[in-house]
Formats: sequence, C-alpha cells, structure tokens
Amino acid sequence: MSKGSPGPTPGFLVWRLANKWRVAVDRAVAPLGLTHAQYSLVASLHGMQCAGERPSQRRLADHTGLEALYVSKLARALESAGLIERTRDPRDPRAVQLALTEQGQTVTRQAIAVVQELHQQLLEPLGGLDAPRTRAFTEELTTLLDVPLAPSLPTNESTQEATP
Repeated sequence: MSKGSPGPTPGFLVWRLANKWRVAVDRAVAPLGLTHAQYSLVASLHGMQCAGERPSQRRLADHTGLEALYVSKLARALESAGLIERTRDPRDPRAVQLALTEQGQTVTRQAIAVVQELHQQLLEPLGGLDAPRTRAFTEELTTLLDVPLAPSLPTNESTQEATP
C-alpha cells in the first residue's frame, strides 16, 4: 500500500482478519491435538450431531465451506486419531458418513469451550460475543457469505484458447 492509496480494501482486511483468527484458533486448540481446520470440522460435526444429523463428508464440506477432498483428508486424519468414525452410507454406497467417537465428543467439547473464550477475547473491541456491535458485524459477514460466487469467465484471448 503506497502513501497515495486510499487505504486497505475490504477484501484485504477480511483476508488479514481471517488469517489472524486462524492462527489464534490454531494456537488455542493445538494443546488438544487439533488444527483450526480440524476444529472447524469436529465442531461442525458436533453441532450437526446434536441436531440429530449424521452428515456425509459432502454435506460437511458444504456446511463448512471446505473442499470435499480436503474434508476427506481431514476426516481420515481425525479417524486415525480416534476422534471420528467414517462409515458407508446405507442409502448411498458412494457416500461416507461421519460421526464423533466418544473421545471425539470429549475433545470437541473442550475445544469449543476454548474457542468460545478466544472469540470473547477477539471480539472484546466490539463489546464481546453478545454485544450489539458483534451481532451487527456477524449479520454483515453473513450477508457477504450468502452471496454466491459467479463462475469465472475468461477475460482475454489467451485464457480462452487454454479453456477446453
């Protein structure tokens, strides 16, 4: 950013905030043997299980916004660690369903408590987790996240030639 620029763009700020929070969560859940991405998966799985759902890897990928292949990789690692179980969906033999093990439930509840405390600290400048400014901030972020991404369109001839 040069001195003549009007300041950071919203995209740059969202990127910086996302990275800052990812690092903070990574550090907070590391003592529990989790990464931020693994935490996102087990915490989402926990919430879905509490709602009576036994999601497929695809459903969990859609819910978390992570790529299905990445969810599969994370799920295999979490299964090896004894935190989740992966089983074939009886209705669709191509689909894999996920569920937290008893150990996974224990670790996930601990991780959720740690991350909620961290979020309280990170949101303190807005008044904390339950503050009106935080609710407004959350609504704004939700609005932006709800906008579907348009498919990429080729922008020049060289790109068009490379496109099948």
